[in-house]
This record gives sequence, C-alpha cells and structure tokens, in this order.
Amino acid sequence: MSFQASPPPLGSQRCRRPGNEETFYVQCRAAYLAVFGSSLTNVGSKQQLCRVLRQAGRNPSLATLNKYWTPRTSELNFDDFCEILKIEMQTDKNELMRAFRKMDVNGDGYIAHSELEKALTTRGEKMTIQEVNAIFSLADINKDGKLDYTEFCSLLVSTAKCCQTAALERLEADAKLRRQNFGNESDSPLKSSISSSSSSSSSAAVAAITVPQPPESPRTESDTSCQKESRSFCRPSSAHSRRSSLSNGITMTASSTKTCKTMEPAALLEWQHSCMKGCFFLEDDGSISSLQYCLHLPQTTSVYLTIQPLDLSHRPDKPPSWMMVDTALFVLSAGDTKEDSTLVCFTELRNKGKCVWKGELSAGTYYLLPFTSGCRLRKRSRKNLSEKPVELVYRTDTGELDLTREFREVLSDIFEVIDLDGNGLLSLEEYNFFELRTSGEKCDGEAWAVCRENFDTRRNQLTKQGFMELNLMEATERDGDPADLWLTLEAMGYNRGLELVEACPFQIDVHCEGSQPSVQPLSLDSGPRLLNQALQKSIVSKAEARALRGKDNVLLYTYRGEHRISSLIVNKTNQKVTVHVNNDQSRNCCSSRGMAVFAVEVPAKTKTVCQHVLPISDRQDWTYCCVESILPGQ
Repeated sequence: MSFQASPPPLGSQRCRRPGNEETFYVQCRAAYLAVFGSSLTNVGSKQQLCRVLRQAGRNPSLATLNKYWTPRTSELNFDDFCEILKIEMQTDKNELMRAFRKMDVNGDGYIAHSELEKALTTRGEKMTIQEVNAIFSLADINKDGKLDYTEFCSLLVSTAKCCQTAALERLEADAKLRRQNFGNESDSPLKSSISSSSSSSSSAAVAAITVPQPPESPRTESDTSCQKESRSFCRPSSAHSRRSSLSNGITMTASSTKTCKTMEPAALLEWQHSCMKGCFFLEDDGSISSLQYCLHLPQTTSVYLTIQPLDLSHRPDKPPSWMMVDTALFVLSAGDTKEDSTLVCFTELRNKGKCVWKGELSAGTYYLLPFTSGCRLRKRSRKNLSEKPVELVYRTDTGELDLTREFREVLSDIFEVIDLDGNGLLSLEEYNFFELRTSGEKCDGEAWAVCRENFDTRRNQLTKQGFMELNLMEATERDGDPADLWLTLEAMGYNRGLELVEACPFQIDVHCEGSQPSVQPLSLDSGPRLLNQALQKSIVSKAEARALRGKDNVLLYTYRGEHRISSLIVNKTNQKVTVHVNNDQSRNCCSSRGMAVFAVEVPAKTKTVCQHVLPISDRQDWTYCCVESILPGQ
C-alpha cells in the first residue's frame, strides 16, 4: 500500500529523447506497426506481446513474457512496449553459443537429439518434446539426428534481424505510417509495471529459445487512427488539419531573471509557524503518490504558504537531482463531505527556491494537496540491477553483523523524511506511514509496545538510533541476507547504488500572522480525484477557453504560470475524441507526457489534463509552441 496518490502523471514518465536515440524509437514504432495498425492500439494478450517482440528482433521466452504479462495485466500500450525493448536485449549469438558448448561434451559442434531433449525438457524453463522437435526440424540440416548448433544460432539471430528489417522496410515504404508518432498517452496510469532486469545466465539461454519464425505479414486491422492521415508538423498542410487544429505559441524568459511578485512578509519571523515534511514517490505503474495534509486555522488570518524540495545532501557542492523537481501546493476548503471540497488557492509563484502563496484565509479546515508535474521526476532504467549493489551489511571482527556506513547514511535520510513534524522522533502514526509504504501493513499498538521495549525510544517515540537498531535486527534475523532491506530501499525510491532517484522529499511551511496553524498528515481515499479536480479548476480559472477548429464543443485551456504551462481539454460532445498534440517546435521544453508528439483520448463529457511543460534549463529562455489537432474521422 502506498501513500495517497496524486493524479496519475499524464501517461508514462519519460523525458524527450535526444536525437541519438531517435533510431531506437523508429525501430520500436516499426515493429509495433508491423503487428498493429496504429501505435494507439494496445497489446491485448500475451500472444500479441510475443508477436510484436519478435518483430523487434527479440526472441522472448515464456519466462520473459510472464515477466511483463502478469495475471493482473489487461493490456500494454506503445510506451510500455518501448520500455520493454530497453530492458530486453536482442538475441545474442555468442551467449547462445556459450550455452550450447556446455552441452557439447565432445566439442565437435554437434549435440545429439536425445541430449538436447533431455537438457531442454528437464532444466530451467522446460520445453515440450514438440518444441524440441520443431528446433530439430529447422536445424538438423543433414537429418542425422544431430543439431549443428552453430547453424542453428546463426538461423535464430538472422531470423530475428530479418523480422526487424522487414518491419523497418514496411515503415519506410508507407509514408502514412512514417508520419505517425504518437504514444498511447491517455489520462490513465500504465496497466503494468515495467521494472525488471534483462540479465540472464548462459545456462538459461538455451531454455529461453523459442522456435524461429519468418517475418509476419503486416496485420490489417480496422483502426480509424491509422486509416486517416494525421500530421505531425507545426503547420498542418491539409485543409482538414487547418480547420481542426489550434496553435499555441508562448515565449517564457529564464527563471533566473524573474523576480517574485509575492515577497515574503517583512515580519515573517514573528508570525506563527507550522512545518510538515513529505515525499513524492514514483510508483511502478508510472503514477506519483504522496501524503496529503489537513490544515486547521482557529481564526481568519494572513497566511504565507511555501513548498519546496527537501535538501538531504551530504555534499553542499553537489545538490541532489531531486532539488530540481517542481513542487506546488493546492489548498481546498473542507466541506461537509469530500465532494463538497472546493479549490481556494494554489502556489503559483517562486521565491528563494520555494513555491509560494500569500493571502488571507478564513477560520476553518483545509486540505493541503502537494503536486508535482512529473516533468522532472521520472522512472529510471533499471538495467543497473545486474550490477553489483552497494553492500548494506557486513560482519565485524567478532563475527557480528552490522550496517555499513553507506547504508546508515541512507537510513538517516529516510528517518528525516518520515519524521514528518521534524521533532527528531517517530510517532506510531509516522512509523506507520513508513510501514504502509514499504510493507503494506500497519504496526498495531501491541507491536509498537514491543518495539519500544527493544529499541531506543524517547517519550514513547522511536529515536533515530532506535530506527537503526530495528533495521539491524531485520538483517540479523535473516543472517545478513539483504533482500528485504533492498525491498524497503526500492519502495523509498533508492536504486542499487543507494541513490535517491525515484522520489522527491519536500517540506511544507505554513506561516500565520494572527493564529497558530495546525498541520496534520491525512489519508484520503479520494485524494487523487480531489487533486485532479483542483488541478483542472486551477487551469480553467486562469486560462481562456478556445475551441479546436471544426469542433466547437471541444475546448482547450492553456494555463501560463510563472514557471509552468499546463493545458486542459474539455470534451462537451457525446462521443470520444482523440486529440493529436505536437510540441516539435518548442525549444528548451520538457513535457510531462515524455514525448514531443502524442495523442490524448478524451471520453465524452469529460475533462482531461493534456500536458504540463517546464523548461529543461531554468537559466535559459524557453519557447512553448504546441499544435493541437483532432484526429480525422471523429
């Protein structure tokens, strides 16, 4: 179980790729379009996943397919497919040869049918006798009951390359398909987790063999989005595109040259103050989650709100990467029910690295909903899982287990993050937020009493030393096996190098002139929905509606803040519309969609946040140039 989630970041969490990776995405698209009519079509079964991976030159085993198509998977989109191809490398002939040589007792380059059958039907991912016979039917050229595995490996690799080449040739030959460049960026999280290592031992290489097949004929499906031509140019050339497209051009100056319009109050140090910490976490499905909070004001007062990334760096000369993550805070009044909550304000401006809001709030209770756009907090490749991880525990000269210095530093940082009120102690409530995040279970009163008896506590709360002792006990109980410790670290956003790469700690400060504010962590079942509604209202309240040409009932709102541009699509029609979005002409921009060109499906009578855009470099001017077009045929 995770902390309450913010709205799913818009599609996959990926940044715009540099030009030297363009070939990779062309190959991905070519393979995908060789099986499906459009990159907006989702993979709907394990068999389809196998087909499209083969078109990309991969040779997936059943274990590989099961890794990405779990019992909970209903579909995968084009972006999921790209992530899989980053992890699963192309068939390597040398690795296959090494595996076969281990079974070649005589070293003569051949393996008897009976020997191969025994190896492939009893070890690793067991194959059926029919599958083994199929391999022999392809590779036993002399029909002498022996496998010439050199020939077989060459056949396997060449067939994979042939599939890939055929897909690329088809894409090049079809100008219409070549212009398609959308990911399946609907306003929903990914349907599955793509976070596995591609490493495998040579002994498993042979067990992973699937029977080579020739390139498949292009699949023809009735797909409106592929039958109708869509343009990916900033100035659409067709008459229809001109009628149904809308262009936005905004030039923003560098953040370093801006001065905040909302400076902090001169007597801020004399105001009443309350502080609360938290953390944005990247989930396996690509969504971003965080705690939410409840603010109580006993009387009407002037308020100065700030939110900023929390600096945990041990090196002042090298700020951590998450310090560049954008943060914002939405304030909702708490009604009689959650549905009655209304947006009051949100932090728009920046002052001294903090996102701020200053104004007057009436006495009452408010929800504080932290937000980040997802432009700068993204899933990282996990290829480095195959590398040797940092040591977490070691044995002392006396043979006792202890935590390494590196691990203690990380645990100290984790303690700082989960010590929400910053008093240097963990209450049961604070510790349970940590437990829910890492194990999905709560610590009850009885277990907490045992914890207090065995570990260092003060005022019935766990100290940092006690937190270290608890983790050491966990390692000791498993005789030094760090597997569970790594699960905890990964849940908190750390990689195998003990770098915090998939989380962003933050700090909220509430200053009140006339009364003492009270801020408490809050878990709302409807948290993601409330934040999404607040985000939509903030865009509508600050932007003018413009109808997409040709569709008067499809409106686009573009919010221009001091440091963020956000757009919202409102579909008032009775049918779904698909909007093609092109950011190709933008400069120094990073989209939360992770792609320069994509499509957004907007169901009937709904609103969908299209994208958020930030500058790649805050020190340089940036130009937002976006063309939104309704795909033809709708």
